[in-house]
Amino acid sequence: MGTQREPERDLKDDKGSPKKSKGTKERRDLDDLKKEVAMTEHKMSVEEVCRKYNTDCVQGLTHSKAQEILARDGPNALTPPPTTPEWVKFCRQLFGGFSILLWIGAILCFLAYGIQAGTEDDPSGDNLYLGIVLAAVVIITGCFSYYQEAKSSKIMESFKNMVPQQALVIREGEKMQVNAEEVVVGDLVEIKGGDRVPADLRIISAHGCKVDNSSLTGESEPQTRSPDCTHDNPLETRNITFFSTNCVEGTARGVVVATGDRTVMGRIATLASGLEVGKTPIAIEIEHFIQLITGVAVFLGVSFFILSLILGYTWLEAVIFLIGIIVANVPEGLLATVTVCLTLTAKRMARKNCLVKNLEAVETLGSTSTICSDKTGTLTQNRMTVAHMWFDNQIHEADTTEDQSGTSFDKSSHTWVALSHIAGLCNRAVFKGGQDNIPVLKRDVAGDASESALLKCIELSSGSVKLMRERNKKVAEIPFNSTNKYQLSIHETEDPNDNRYLLVMKGAPERILDRCSTILLQGKEQPLDEEMKEAFQNAYLELGASLLTSRVTLGKSLTLPEPRFQSPALLPLLFVGSACLAVCPFVPMCPDQLPALPRDAKACVIHGTDLKDFTSEQIDEILQNHTEIVFARTSPQQKLIIVEGCQRQGAIVAVTGDGVNDSPALKKADIGVAMGIAGSDVSKQAADMILLDDNFASIVTGVEEGRLIFDNLKKSIAYTLTSNIPEITPFLLFIMANIPLPLGTITILCIDLGTDMVPAISLAYEAAESDIMKRQPRNPRTDKLVNERLISMAYGQIGMIQALGGFFSYFVILAENGFLPSNLVGIRLNWDDRTVNDLEDSYGQQWTYEQRKVVEFTCHTAFFVSIVVVQWADLIICKTRRNSVFQQGMKNKILIFGLFEETALAAFLSYCPGMDVALRMYPLKPSWWFCAFPYSFLIFVYDEIRKLILRRNPGGEGAPGVEGEGPSLPWPHLGPCPLILFSCLPTSPPLLAFLSPTFPRPPPLPLILCSVSLFLSLSSPLPPSPLCAPSLGSFLLPLTPG
Repeated sequence: MGTQREPERDLKDDKGSPKKSKGTKERRDLDDLKKEVAMTEHKMSVEEVCRKYNTDCVQGLTHSKAQEILARDGPNALTPPPTTPEWVKFCRQLFGGFSILLWIGAILCFLAYGIQAGTEDDPSGDNLYLGIVLAAVVIITGCFSYYQEAKSSKIMESFKNMVPQQALVIREGEKMQVNAEEVVVGDLVEIKGGDRVPADLRIISAHGCKVDNSSLTGESEPQTRSPDCTHDNPLETRNITFFSTNCVEGTARGVVVATGDRTVMGRIATLASGLEVGKTPIAIEIEHFIQLITGVAVFLGVSFFILSLILGYTWLEAVIFLIGIIVANVPEGLLATVTVCLTLTAKRMARKNCLVKNLEAVETLGSTSTICSDKTGTLTQNRMTVAHMWFDNQIHEADTTEDQSGTSFDKSSHTWVALSHIAGLCNRAVFKGGQDNIPVLKRDVAGDASESALLKCIELSSGSVKLMRERNKKVAEIPFNSTNKYQLSIHETEDPNDNRYLLVMKGAPERILDRCSTILLQGKEQPLDEEMKEAFQNAYLELGASLLTSRVTLGKSLTLPEPRFQSPALLPLLFVGSACLAVCPFVPMCPDQLPALPRDAKACVIHGTDLKDFTSEQIDEILQNHTEIVFARTSPQQKLIIVEGCQRQGAIVAVTGDGVNDSPALKKADIGVAMGIAGSDVSKQAADMILLDDNFASIVTGVEEGRLIFDNLKKSIAYTLTSNIPEITPFLLFIMANIPLPLGTITILCIDLGTDMVPAISLAYEAAESDIMKRQPRNPRTDKLVNERLISMAYGQIGMIQALGGFFSYFVILAENGFLPSNLVGIRLNWDDRTVNDLEDSYGQQWTYEQRKVVEFTCHTAFFVSIVVVQWADLIICKTRRNSVFQQGMKNKILIFGLFEETALAAFLSYCPGMDVALRMYPLKPSWWFCAFPYSFLIFVYDEIRKLILRRNPGGEGAPGVEGEGPSLPWPHLGPCPLILFSCLPTSPPLLAFLSPTFPRPPPLPLILCSVSLFLSLSSPLPPSPLCAPSLGSFLLPLTPG
């Protein structure tokens, strides 16, 4: 990015390259974007920068020179990526998946009807109607799928919203407002508070200038800009401002060193919008399922098409058989069912503050094996707790249990009493009202996260802080700010006759120690000598603590007749002790602690400056051979590279983030999760899901919902596929045994698109089983949505019983009408012959063609009703994986409604006048409804016994294709679910694996930690916590769980 001429040279080279290298060129460009920013202007002097860009640091460019550069480099704008035409997207939906099979079936129907119309005087319209229905199903499903896809994210539009409209440039010595798109390299640009930076600038002069780089670098505090080079990294030096960042105060002047796509922000935008996003796990599963069912349908269809020709059937009859087998194999309503189930789950998640933009992302979060988080508050919910304290020259572990039954310390110590008074009084946090009956640790607090932690600690260990404050009323205060780095308050003493006042103070270590001359040890005031300072420094390095100090009695109290006080900087103060706050699940870490991290955490440390030189193979080797790795100070490109490395290991990666710098990683991840409150528009557009409350607990909810919908989809698919066997077998016996057709194609569509739809959808409302969050994340390589176990259960076991029930009804009706089962084999040719009107049955009765067809269509209806009856039991057994239905209960009201709905629809289709003409369905005797009841009961009893065996043998597999104990992970050494943090998360080596009891925990999470910022800001509207020592961000790759 050193000059603007390099991209132009690349373009000239590409013009002469053949078209076949276009894809290679795009991949090369994307790989270039993943490299670190190659900027050198920040290391040059002002004169060297001006000489490089042929400009003047006072006069700026000439108008003619500016126009020449604009013509050469193009406008200062972000180039939108190429898009797929909408008609192409629509055609993909119309001709993808099952649609091809159904189109083939529809065309064959029209072809068969055309042949019949040309050879018969009175052709049957069945094939015509069936072709129309199949075509309608494809078109409606395609439109529905296209509508869902049309709601995709538009990342580049969000980047464009960040681009300023106007810029103040100096050309030929005159200041002038120009459109930001007309700014060129070499331009002299002035910015002031409130302006957006129009390009990447090398600062040549500045007056109190501060810029907000949070969207780009993750640093929450405004960064000072000056002409001086303060860092080798261009992203961290003070003499560069970046395109689209905000100037919050002061003024500055700089030379433009990059515009448009060549700026740092432009590179991120191009990278984010140009990334090829892989298919979601659920999309892969559905594609695998479609390929499996399509393969079965084509194999059976072609096999029996050839067999029917060998057996002497005509081409037309063979084609009709082929159509029937295809229709019977393809679950026409299943994809719509899957979409509706995902939609229902998305709505349920929205009520829990998880807004899902991409329906397929609903399940992806449940399949996640690695979570990458950019934001401390995302994991911690902006909570802290007191973990350790240092007083009386000892480190004490705090008791964080509600009943104070955990690790304890001497609370009778005079030093602790003084320390607790300081923590309670020099504290602006208060409990919100109406929470007296709520446990202290669960109460809501108004105030800073660190002060809230102190408030709860003192409330638990020393009693009511409110009473303490009432006894020592506050009369003056100096709030914490980033300049002073301390907080001070002055209070009345408990004795109303005492005219002295109590001064308490807490703040950053260096601020407090400078004001202390003595220290309280075992309740006695002693000089704060070098030995004690060294003892404190050792404890500070170990715990990363901030300090509490107090001006107390012991002959050194401040006594004044009225509340007028001298500057606390002039007072000799008494050092009492320090407190170490733990950010759940981590505690603060100072820059000095980073070298100690590998020793204490047994972690391998890799800095971002080293990571940029690593090859993909080296990163893969690190991920494979190290379970604990620290990546410090990572850039947006490095985050992306790490995500890609995790994906190469077979992990399903979720990324959470809130800034523009997170957008490439958010886009590349299997599921991107953006922050709804603190997140930028760009991150929200790049993400698949938005946490409306910025709460990590919502991610846990999303994981549970994702696992639940995967389980429920398997149950729904198992339920739907089971009816395929009783739909296919009639055609197979029809061809092989030459019997009258037991079930027609129109009737099959009534099952797939009618009676099965609502019950299948109702399984999406099924409650989670007790082990849903105890199981490991599924392995996408082995745990498929449709696998051998599900096929075995649906086709080989339950489906066969259902087919028996259907054939029993079929044989009963024919037997009642005089056609015994023994006489049916080989009767089809005469049965379907229009010229035979005297076919004799077992009782000697003669049947005309029309009479036979009425009986046949009545059998179709009875077979259809039998499938509905046996599907009752199938729906009930699909409720659970291994639990008994009596354990799970029938609490799913939608499922109960589904049972009544499919029964009512079956009765309507059977008895409604006109159905005999429209669908060839005839009324049934009431007794014929009961033919399938024994088979329905058999299915229920069989599955209950099977589940009982599974429960008694825990190592066995789960019910309909859902695993019992959970498969092995792609990363066997990573444990249940690695967690990656791209954050300024302050971390203390001794407590890296510490998890607070208040933190909502899924299964044990190995951790990966990555930094973007130097200072922790737990709550963005508030200043940095005085109890958080400056901390280096870090990136920790997975710790051993537990």
